[in-house]
Parts: sequence; structure tokens; C-alpha cells
Amino acid sequence: MADTTGHPQDTGAPPDPGPRPRTSSWKYIGPGIVVAATGVGAGDLVATLIAGSNFGYTLLWAAVIGCLVKISLAEAAGRWHLSTGRTLFDGWASLGRWTTYFFGVYVVVWGFVYGAAAMSSSALPLQALFPDVMDLQWWGIACALVGLVFVWFNKYAVFEKVMTVLVGVMFVVTVYLAVRVTPHLGDAFAGLLPVLPDEKDSILNTLGLIGGVGGTITLAAYGYWVNAKGWTDTGWMKVMRLDNRVAYLTTGVFVIAMLFVGAELLHSANVAIASGDKGLVQLSDILEDKYGTATTKFFLIGFFATSFTSLIGVWHGVSLMFADFVARERNKGAAARGEAIASGARERSWPFRAYLLWLTFPPMILLFEGQPFRLVIIYGVLGAAFMPFLALTLVWLLNSGRTPREWRNGALSNVMLVVAGLLFLVLCVKQVWDQPWSEFF
Repeated sequence: MADTTGHPQDTGAPPDPGPRPRTSSWKYIGPGIVVAATGVGAGDLVATLIAGSNFGYTLLWAAVIGCLVKISLAEAAGRWHLSTGRTLFDGWASLGRWTTYFFGVYVVVWGFVYGAAAMSSSALPLQALFPDVMDLQWWGIACALVGLVFVWFNKYAVFEKVMTVLVGVMFVVTVYLAVRVTPHLGDAFAGLLPVLPDEKDSILNTLGLIGGVGGTITLAAYGYWVNAKGWTDTGWMKVMRLDNRVAYLTTGVFVIAMLFVGAELLHSANVAIASGDKGLVQLSDILEDKYGTATTKFFLIGFFATSFTSLIGVWHGVSLMFADFVARERNKGAAARGEAIASGARERSWPFRAYLLWLTFPPMILLFEGQPFRLVIIYGVLGAAFMPFLALTLVWLLNSGRTPREWRNGALSNVMLVVAGLLFLVLCVKQVWDQPWSEFF
């Protein structure tokens, strides 16, 4: 059998048949639910709402394609972990030191700014539900501390169960809203035809919708959650692929449901909402006027579940990646193995907990002081660069001798990953171009 570098060694013994494949079964589903919950945040739902409010059902096809693109990326990350037994960061490190420098800068800057954004997003629905209890900043701090304590003292199995419950809440709320607004199914099916809106920048807006929903560093974390579940070899490949499809079927339901709400509730009434998380607070006011207080409170609970799953998902998944990053750097030349993730050792390590503290405490300053202008620009550029980095490095890794031949990319995987890489590269260039560089210097 090939070793982990993909270079076969002839020992004269009969070939190892490899791990026995597990039967693909719904009872194993777990990491996919986690990645779906973490990847779809409040901002993603607002982006879909706005697409529905601006264009009706016209871009429904783009939302569906976006889910297919994410399936290919997450599947590729999971396949790397299972087929090689090595972690994704170990694969990146084999491509050269530049990947280490990029990830090291990215994870520090991104974590600092994202931490504050996640706190605010989780705090908004709580303040709307309990307006007289405390200010937004203190709700945000409370959410961060709850997330810190929960991830610090619980291992992956408990984390997955809680995420599954919160995803259930998200699912019920979004589907309820989609049914409540009474969608025109004929128009919705027509929206599956690839048509561009007849407006300025329609191509870039469409690409943004395809790339935006569920497209974050959590796609890279999927392989780590696969290992944390105890899946460490190719015997779990069929299970992982089913799990991944469930993840983005769930994401698709969230996206389509919110696009229905935008198309029926906002587009038909010509109502505009703000971008970002505050758009969901505006939506709650609209829902109260139309359907009453009970529907509004139900929606705000779903809004909180959406935001808080993203918070604790990042607190766990990206901390796991950071712990692997540090372990690989401390033990140069030694491969970072999936078994270390599966054992739970990374979740008990000091780098895991140090990054948890980094996500929690320094960003609290931004809740009171506002986000530093230059730092936000750097955050935006690094964030935009990560997705093409992920897609194109996966193409590189999964077509090389680093991956055993049986598990390298086929034609469809290559097409999907290259399309994803080009899509995110275009969005990255646009993001960099749109930054106010004249004010930066």
C-alpha cells in the first residue's frame, strides 16, 4: 500500500486490502450537521434575503449551484484526511513554507475580528427578545463566555449533539417562515433556470450569492470534524460522502427558505432591509406587523440559533485547526495525523485553549471601541483570499503523489474545484479592489 506521501514501497508482501468500508448509514451523520450549522451564519441568511427581495426567485439557481460548489470543497477536504491519514494543514505544509505564513497571519487577524462579529451577531436577537435586560455589548460578552466554557469543557461528541439540536431549531424556523409566506411554487421552479437579473453588476452579484452562503474557513475545518468523529481511514469514505451531502442539503433548505421569504415578503412589497445581521432585526419588525408577536419571537429564537451555532462552531473548529498548526510547527518533519484529532488530544492541548481565549477576550475590546479601520481592511482581504487558497491547494494536493492514486481527483472533482477556485478568485479580486486603499495609507 502507498505510504502517506503517496510513494509506493514494494515489500514483496501481498497488497494490503485496506480498511473495510463501513456501510453508508444515516446513524453516522454528524460532522456534516456541524459544518452546515457553522457555515451558515446570520449574514449569509441576510444575503439570501436581500437577493430574494431584489430579484424575487430569479437567482434561486445560483443558490443551488452555491451548495453544489460547497459539497465539492468539503468532500475534497474530507477525502484528503481519510485517504492520507494526514490533516489538511499537514498537506498545506508540504506545498511550501508560504502556506504556513499565509495561514499563520490569517488565523490570527481573522480570529480577532471575527470574534467580535460573532459576539454581536449572537447578541442582536437576544437584545430584541429581552430589550430591557442589558446592552448589546454585554449580551455579546455573555455569548462569548458561554461559548468559551462550553467548548473548553466538552469534547466533540457533546459539541456535535448540541449543534444538532440547534440545527433542528434553525430548520424548523426557516421552513415555517417559508411556508408561512406562501411561496409561488411555479415562480420558484422557474427560478431554477440560469437567468441573470437585468441590472448593473448582476454577474458579480450572482457570483457573490453562489460563493457567499456557507463559504468560510469552516469548509476546511470539515476534515478535522470528520477525524474528531473517529473517522480516520478510507473505510469511512462512503459515510463521509453521505454526511457531506446531508450538510449541504441542509444548507440548501436554509438558503431556499430564506430566499422564499425575501421574494414573497420583501420583493412583492418593495421593502428593503440593511445588509449584515441588523437586516434580520428589521425582518423581525416586518414579521411582527404582518404575522404577530408569536411569529416574531419564534423567528428571533431561530436567528439566535443560527448565530450561536456559528460562534461555537468556529470556537471549536478553528481552534482545532490552530492546535494542529502549532503541533505541526513544533514537530517539523513529523506528519500531523488524523488519529491525534480522533483521540481528543488536540482538544485538550494548550494551543487549542489559547486560541479559544484569543477568539473570546481580545475581540471584546472591539465591541466597545469599534473595529480598527486598517485591521478591518486586512481582515477583508485575507478572508477573501482564503477560499481560493483552499480550493486551489486542494486541486494541487489531490492530483499529486501526496494522495494515494485510488483517491485522487476524478474529472468531475477537478472541474468543480477549479470552478470553485476561479469563482472565489474573482470574488477575492473584487473584494480587494473595493477596499478604500486611499484611506488606508
